[in-house]
Amino acid sequence: MKLTETRKKELRITVDYTNMTDKYLGDKGISHKTIEAHRKIARAAHAYLAENRGKDELYTGWTELPYNQDEIVADILETAKAVRKKFEYFVVLGIGGSALGPIMAFRALCHLHYNDLPRSKRKGPKFYVEDNVDPVRMKELLDVIDIKKTCFNVISKSGATSETMAQYLIISDLLKKAGENVKDHLIFTTDAARGNLVKISKELGGVKSYVLPDGVGGRFSELSPVGLLPAAVLGIDIKAMLKGAAAMDKFCKSPDLYKNPALMLATLQYIAMQDGKNINVIMPYSDNLQYVSDWFAQLWAESLGKNITLDGKPCHVGQTPVKALGVTDQHSQVQLYTEGPYDKVITFLSVGSYKEKTPIPRGCENIPDVSFLGGHTMEELIQAENVATAYALTKAGRLNYTVFLPEVNEYTLGQLLFLFEMQTAYTGAMFNIDTYNQPGVEAGKKATFALLGKPGYELQRRDLASTGSDAEFMI
Repeated sequence: MKLTETRKKELRITVDYTNMTDKYLGDKGISHKTIEAHRKIARAAHAYLAENRGKDELYTGWTELPYNQDEIVADILETAKAVRKKFEYFVVLGIGGSALGPIMAFRALCHLHYNDLPRSKRKGPKFYVEDNVDPVRMKELLDVIDIKKTCFNVISKSGATSETMAQYLIISDLLKKAGENVKDHLIFTTDAARGNLVKISKELGGVKSYVLPDGVGGRFSELSPVGLLPAAVLGIDIKAMLKGAAAMDKFCKSPDLYKNPALMLATLQYIAMQDGKNINVIMPYSDNLQYVSDWFAQLWAESLGKNITLDGKPCHVGQTPVKALGVTDQHSQVQLYTEGPYDKVITFLSVGSYKEKTPIPRGCENIPDVSFLGGHTMEELIQAENVATAYALTKAGRLNYTVFLPEVNEYTLGQLLFLFEMQTAYTGAMFNIDTYNQPGVEAGKKATFALLGKPGYELQRRDLASTGSDAEFMI
């Protein structure tokens, strides 16, 4: 992607938070006075992140990903070229951020029916992400790929992720049975020196591997090799993604609330949450951006859903992310958002220019309900529905704001991801919580280990045996 300074300006993402304020929402909106009253906490959040960015021990290494990966990116591009030449299928084995990021970028930047295209019209191999351990799903993946022609990207920092390693055991066994050299079909994304995948690599004679940096947690990892390798295999311009992220980082350097889009959004969401708005609906008006909602849901939920502050005080904070898709969910969810409880903030993702316009032909001239569409384009229709939905919500006194992407491409996606990551980091700082841990997830992992008989979890297994379903309460 050619990015001149003029082109970069044209592709700058903007944020319109007018419909969060009392200008159009009246007493249901946030006043300028209230925003001003939060300047101090916003500045403190900005200062905290600025002071602590890039510190592996605090898991803020993600802030430096747009700048410190030149050699890694060059290596990834060479590997991706070799994968495209050798393999017909590329499968990611991962879960959480190791899967949601690659899925999101694939959907955003590739043809919506990419795997159905003939090889001549695809930039890379057919692409699949196995992010669950549903046994039917694994079996049916194997029905549509040829394992001898497949490269598997196994993503786990520890190499102890039960779901991913179960998938690995199945795949490696099948490769052996097929008479294949297992390591030739694998790429690992893992820790630099520790963990089970490092051990497995040595046992197999050296598997091509990329490092998930110490200071980068899974949900902040899309701009690391976790996301960059699958994207590069698909022919996505990963350099442009990183340049977009760097551009957004520059916009977010300002401590001024009115010049820093991520800081303003964090402040508005913080104010809204304090006022009981405990649901955040993210609603892209683009099928390409549909899985940004899934990626964002993990980022927002795992980062902000905490029950203790950094200084040990109890709290139960967070905002539940809800995924919606415009226009589709105007016909399923917007009724609730317009007339239901005042407990939501709606985040619109809007697109200025779609890669296709698709004219609507004239016809049905004797049916006014249909004929008015003729002469317009589907781009005009979806944009009108976006504006109309925001208008209807605003008239009903519902908080909403719009993140505007001039186009959907690598540069704007990089900006968008970094905007949301910065917004999340600022919001966590305002609540004085650890934005980067996930103890609630770990509790479930440990219970799973106990149920499957992992050594060292005998006490949990006995405890589990004494709890759970009781016949007295079964109907």
